[in-house]
Amino acid sequence: MPKQVQPLTQLQVRNAKAKDKPYKLADGGGLYLEVMPSGGKLWRMKFRQVDGKENRLSFGAFPDVSLVDARAKRDEARQLLAAGTDPARARAEQARQARLAEQNTFEHLARDWHRTMINKWQPQTADEIMRRFEADIFPAFGHLPIAEIQAPDVLDAIRAIEQRGALEIANRQTANCSRVFKYAIRCGLAERNPAEFLREVLQPREKGHFAAIGAEGLPEFLRELYANEACMGVPTRIAMRLMLLVFVRTSELIETPWTEIDLEKGEWIIPWKRMKRGKRRINPDKTDHHVCLSRQALGLLQDLHRHTGGGTYLFPNLRDPKRPMSNNTVLKAIERMGYKGDMTGHGFRALAMSTLKENLGYRHEVVDRQLAHAQKDKLETAYDRAKYLEERRKMMQCWADYIDRVAAEAMRASPGRADNSMP
Repeated sequence: MPKQVQPLTQLQVRNAKAKDKPYKLADGGGLYLEVMPSGGKLWRMKFRQVDGKENRLSFGAFPDVSLVDARAKRDEARQLLAAGTDPARARAEQARQARLAEQNTFEHLARDWHRTMINKWQPQTADEIMRRFEADIFPAFGHLPIAEIQAPDVLDAIRAIEQRGALEIANRQTANCSRVFKYAIRCGLAERNPAEFLREVLQPREKGHFAAIGAEGLPEFLRELYANEACMGVPTRIAMRLMLLVFVRTSELIETPWTEIDLEKGEWIIPWKRMKRGKRRINPDKTDHHVCLSRQALGLLQDLHRHTGGGTYLFPNLRDPKRPMSNNTVLKAIERMGYKGDMTGHGFRALAMSTLKENLGYRHEVVDRQLAHAQKDKLETAYDRAKYLEERRKMMQCWADYIDRVAAEAMRASPGRADNSMP
């Protein structure tokens, strides 16, 4: 028959004095207080494992763990034993799960997902995604175990972004959070995606467009361009006119090396690696782009060659000729003309597309290919390269002639201004 143990009292525990060697004060049910020579008092429990081997559990030190708390821990361990579960192993598993929960926070999984995806993004895209996580999401719920995060946790963080008016960023952050949760599900670390349907409750965002004038605003724009050219350097003046004539993307123009231009043949072919869709990490479009130069555009390039033809770039940086002109040069020129907020470098493309289709009657497919927009499939891409090139050459000459006519009419309507018509 087991020996009956008299339970300890609070006074006994508090008054237990240290001795030369450790000694034990039993409380019953395997629980005892071990008093150390240093004066420390540790709660322990002796028990036999399911396989009959003797083992011990530690419940902490008095007074951090009171007598009542120690007994509660003992009773919990005894319940596990009665159910055939080893309390030591149960505690180890609980500690392991706690460590996993601490490691598998949203921030930990988001950074892990980011590392797996980084080679599929452009560097600036990867940097922007992580920067937004660090600014908007991690401070809100990044510290929480991903399996415990609820939809309101995510929504509160997204609403905070909406409140500062950044509706597009709110939408993107919701999508990226959803991707992290899906990654956690695939890794077996979560069972649901609390961000999956949140985009349906976000504030609707207005479709944005680059600022651009329409065909009706072209005469006044040309008048302002010619009036302000005296304040521009020759390369900037020619860059502005070429933006209008060939409507390539600003970076594609200012970063052009002279090696791409054949002045004798009148050709400009941009290698696919310099094009927007050619820079994609995944499935880049390896189609070189024919700019299709009009007589007027070729004349501008011949004039420019006399100024910068000895260097690498059409438009060298004034401070460092080994680098191309800054994009801000074009934006500042537009600003000095009084068109800040009404026109951008990209606006020349929008102006050309709408005017060529609506005023000059060109088909969307031809204009779209000249703008180097993505095609629907490879067959269509091959077809428009073969079929549209001659049409595009005619269209670009027609566009340049149209600008000349508009410029001439605009200058006649403003007799006080000098005639600076396009060459």
